[in-house]
Amino acid sequence: MTTTRLSARAAIASVTDPGSFAELPVPHWESAADGPLTWAGYDDSRAHAATRTGEQESVVTGTALIGGRQTAVISFEFGFLGGSLGERTGDRLEAAYTYAREHRLPLVSLIATGGSRMQEGMLALTQLQRVARQSVLTRAAGLPQIAVLRDPTTGGGWATLGAGADVVLALPGAQVGFAGSRVRPADADPAAYTAEGQYAAGHVDAVVPAAELAATLGDWLRVLAAPRSAGPVEPPAALCRVPDCPPPATGWDAVQQARHPDRPRAEAYLDAYFTLRLPLSGDRAGGTDPGMLCGFGLREGRAVAYTAQCGTATRPAGYRTAARAIRLADRLGIPVLTLVDTPGAANDAAAERAGAGAAIADTFAAVAAAGVPVTTLLIGEGGSGGALALASPGNTWVTPDSYFSVIAPELAAAILKRAPSEAPATADQLRIRPQDLVSLGVARGVVDPHRPGPAG
Repeated sequence: MTTTRLSARAAIASVTDPGSFAELPVPHWESAADGPLTWAGYDDSRAHAATRTGEQESVVTGTALIGGRQTAVISFEFGFLGGSLGERTGDRLEAAYTYAREHRLPLVSLIATGGSRMQEGMLALTQLQRVARQSVLTRAAGLPQIAVLRDPTTGGGWATLGAGADVVLALPGAQVGFAGSRVRPADADPAAYTAEGQYAAGHVDAVVPAAELAATLGDWLRVLAAPRSAGPVEPPAALCRVPDCPPPATGWDAVQQARHPDRPRAEAYLDAYFTLRLPLSGDRAGGTDPGMLCGFGLREGRAVAYTAQCGTATRPAGYRTAARAIRLADRLGIPVLTLVDTPGAANDAAAERAGAGAAIADTFAAVAAAGVPVTTLLIGEGGSGGALALASPGNTWVTPDSYFSVIAPELAAAILKRAPSEAPATADQLRIRPQDLVSLGVARGVVDPHRPGPAG
């Protein structure tokens, strides 16, 4: 199977269940000769494109089963005038979005476009406003939109159907960018205009080989269509480094246990909790943070969203990615699990320039505004506001080998002008042990330990 330059119908066939595609009715359209601008030769160009591709426009729309789940599908035909968007394209796209909403279907877009159609001028460009409006209405209806970026995905198609989707997948090597190859600066780095470059910059959730695309789409549709828990999800059980994981005797013991290099981290907790999980990557603002894992998964057959710190200082991109995941879960009605484990927010100059304060504030706001229940488990270090931003007020749990503190004990001692040797005593004063957090009402309880294993 090739990865990028399939026809619209071949692209549909490559990801849908055999024989399940049914094309939607084509909206009626009458236009003046050579289009709205009377562009000489435009009718001839369209007729040639139709003869060459067998299509009457640059998109094919319909419904199909993907992994056994009914889905609205949009697929671009790049061979028809470069997959460009014109007025008739806009009509077909609007009809597909409307059908998805009326029948409560997720929408999958298989994109391959060079942008807006020059022969229709500004009327072609305004189709992007139509698409944006349809996307907003579909989002408000609580229906997921998944984009697959084929080769090429540029111009307004990238800036609406592509980048505006909830989940953005891309095929390896696909050209992806607002500027196409003929209009970008001559000295531009070509890597920035690839699927891999967009993934590294936080604009694509995953680069998926063509042979795996159907299964990946099926997994996403399975998770997003799964039943939701009406109440908060249960916190994971503690995965302890030592048998029974006894509570720490002192505050400094709690700090040492949480900082132990062999303590189980977020990956282990997520693997034990979920039977299937799918990642979201990037903050859609040019950044990624490998120390923040976000996505959606299945827990005992039910959909759960997750954001998880991995024990590192969280970067602004990490907070923005977490806020994005929480808001998407809220819109889709999916409960959220957050795992807290960070010595604190990154506080270097680069983090400040990247908007650390604003990103943390946005995460606090996403949690506070969520209409779906949020469950939090503190699995290690809880360093100040950088950790609290992900914590659910009233539904935060802690593991026996964790601590939560307004500030690291060493820094508290320094601020109080105490000797470094007094950090352990300061830790006791701060009352940061798991059992202290419960008695203070910060946490609901200490979760029981058990041996790591797959979710039931």
